[in-house]
Amino acid sequence: MAISVWEQSTYFAPKDLVIVGCGFVGLWTAYEAIQKNPKLNITILERGTIPSGASTRNAGFSCFGSVSELMYDVQLMGEAAMLETVKMRYDGLQRIQKVFKAKEIDYNQWGGYELFEGKKKAKDSKGKLNKGSNSAMSDLYDISKLENDIAYLNKILAPALKTPKKNGKYLPIYTNASKDIKKLGFQGIEALAFNQMEGQLNSAKLVLALQKAVQEKGVQILFSTEVKKFKSHKKGVTITTNLDAPLEAKQFLICTNGFAKQLIPNLDVVPARGQVFVTEPIKNLKFKGCFHFDEGYYYFRNLGNRLLLGGARNADFKNEKTYSLETSATIQKVLEDFMMQRILPKGSKKPKIELRWSGTMGIGSIKKPIIEQVQPNVYCAVRMSGMGVAIAPIVAKKALKLMKG
Repeated sequence: MAISVWEQSTYFAPKDLVIVGCGFVGLWTAYEAIQKNPKLNITILERGTIPSGASTRNAGFSCFGSVSELMYDVQLMGEAAMLETVKMRYDGLQRIQKVFKAKEIDYNQWGGYELFEGKKKAKDSKGKLNKGSNSAMSDLYDISKLENDIAYLNKILAPALKTPKKNGKYLPIYTNASKDIKKLGFQGIEALAFNQMEGQLNSAKLVLALQKAVQEKGVQILFSTEVKKFKSHKKGVTITTNLDAPLEAKQFLICTNGFAKQLIPNLDVVPARGQVFVTEPIKNLKFKGCFHFDEGYYYFRNLGNRLLLGGARNADFKNEKTYSLETSATIQKVLEDFMMQRILPKGSKKPKIELRWSGTMGIGSIKKPIIEQVQPNVYCAVRMSGMGVAIAPIVAKKALKLMKG
């Protein structure tokens, strides 16, 4: 499609900053940049008709890490790196609540639970499922460590996050809530940990609120515009898209998360599909809040008396490293089994699944985001590791600091 002289002088006029990716990181970067300098000429490019990664295709959790997940992260990347990453997530959640009213994004801070089966192998030596274990599991968390792990995390996280105090002492973030198992109606669960600071929201409403906020300040968003290549030069960057007009920008920021390798092949980031489903309304669905299981690989919540359940990527790691937004029978079956064997009370009738979908996350060898310069005037802010809702506001600020914007 050839462009007109009017389009050339407006939509495709030279920009101060071009961002590719209209998800959380791209939108928060535009938001923070325009707040700091309202005169900036910013364009966001999005190849989909709506954001096509994970920002509007997740479970809507407002969280920063469960007990078993954070203990694993300490082993993976050390205590200091874990603390840094969790602080970014926590500070990001505070930023969301400061900028947007709860009603705008359906935010509710009902807390979150992590479910534990206990120390038991999911499969025996012959590969058969052990009674009471979920099929996707390998070695489960040792619940004899739960009290010590909770104490350890509260001790190091509360001062780092500067959480609320009572009588001069930080309130605990995590508590042992195993007494609530029977009340919540779960099967085969031996322990629960509760995080009072977790919340939930409507991720699409958050994206729309950010879009509205930046567009009101003059930020241009071009949908159905796919970046094919870019070339850095002394004055900036030339960006070639699927349209017949190149874009010139002083700076170019890539915020495509799980799709980042398509533009920067050498990055330590790969796609990870997160599958989700929502059931029909279920009578007497007793729980509310966010729920995690198996280091966060499983997650669920009560969405208007419907069960929203997602995850189980660890049941088929190889095939879930994909850009495909289709769902797979393998993962959906594992999720349905988990619903009937763990979440719903024993003897429950299997509810109808009303909607199934998936989103593409960006993961790598560690869970810290990648915020770096990749070429002169070209930067990236990617690899949110499934925590884009929480961490994006702070990733955006760090990206702008790197760009000195």
